[in-house]
Amino acid sequence: MKDSRIDLSDTPELTPAMFARGLVRRGLKPVVRKKLITLRIDGDVVDWYRNQGAGYQTRINALLRAYMEERRG
Repeated sequence: MKDSRIDLSDTPELTPAMFARGLVRRGLKPVVRKKLITLRIDGDVVDWYRNQGAGYQTRINALLRAYMEERRG
């Protein structure tokens, strides 16, 4: 079947915004289990991240990981 004959009418179009929200797992290493902790963070910082929408905790984790890896050298 040619691509032109495939009915994609019920499939949403992928937008750049959808890709921007994605996370890349380099080398597809196993995902390390996360630990549940209590962490005190300034209220305005938490509010700002929450206002960015779903996945704000994942984004905070990604920033902390990037900082850790940079400092690790």
